[in-house]
Amino acid sequence: MTTTITLDEALNLSINVLIDNGFSKNHAQSIARVIWACQRDECQSHGLYRLLVCAHTLRSGKVSPDAEPEISDAADTLVRVDAKGAYSLLAFDMGRPLLVEKTRRHGMAALAINHCYHFSALWPEIEAIAAEGLVAIAMTPSHSWVAPYGGTKGVFGTNPLAFAWPRPGGYPFVFDFATSAAARGEIELHRRAGKAIPEGWAVDKDGNATTDAEAAMAGAMLTFGGYKGSALSAMIELMAGPLIGDFLSLESHAYDAGAGATPYHGELIIAIDPKTFMGSDWARHTDRAEALFDAIIDQGARLPSQRRYEARARSLETGTVTIPAKLYEDILALLKP
Repeated sequence: MTTTITLDEALNLSINVLIDNGFSKNHAQSIARVIWACQRDECQSHGLYRLLVCAHTLRSGKVSPDAEPEISDAADTLVRVDAKGAYSLLAFDMGRPLLVEKTRRHGMAALAINHCYHFSALWPEIEAIAAEGLVAIAMTPSHSWVAPYGGTKGVFGTNPLAFAWPRPGGYPFVFDFATSAAARGEIELHRRAGKAIPEGWAVDKDGNATTDAEAAMAGAMLTFGGYKGSALSAMIELMAGPLIGDFLSLESHAYDAGAGATPYHGELIIAIDPKTFMGSDWARHTDRAEALFDAIIDQGARLPSQRRYEARARSLETGTVTIPAKLYEDILALLKP
């Protein structure tokens, strides 16, 4: 069974749930906008379901509901934002303008978000940067749920990597994927629905392959692409961990101490100004990039995020989103009577 609500209802519900559970208005609005965008694009694992995650994390005593991020103009091409133990999204919203300014001034800049809890998809952030005409890359570790290639115990996080390339007159070219075989939220949604997970997603606590979502949650997830995904995951651990002075996934998991809260760590975002790099031939090189996309599409292949953009168009046309009825009930139960 499912429940359909309007887009406006979904946004207002998200804000109200977050405020009712103790988040400040500023944090609630930043978090809700991303949750709403993911639900609009039918990214179920990062949509309204995440309200349950946010409420649980707050009740665990781990995340700050109202800490105001502190922005530091760290270097010519570096912006730091200390989230001070709150969720990352308000820190990103506050740090983005200075990141964009530095990128346009120097051609390239980075934003390091420290001491944050992070649950969200990365594509809303890099889409916001691409909307400024900039190329963007983002990455973050999580909890050590994922075994390295050839191993059976968690070392890596799901460690997503996202990339955005602005395109003239349309949505940017975007990919955003976990370096694990699936997002942790996808396994949780399978568990809630009593559905088996595909082979190759995880092993159980004894290191045996499993399609049981419950056993997967108690065991270890696997990287995509074998050793290739494992190497990318290690890179993200280093780039968004020690490089910016923040936690590895192993350290985040240890810090959680069994609370089951959202991972606590850092995030690295890199922005590049194509006009600076391409120089006076910017228009010609942009056309060459478009020729690449045409060569992909013209043979019937799909660009990353095409499914998501199609879902966005459907949602905007109908003005509604649809979620499982049980999930809707669980979310309503988070509201104050």
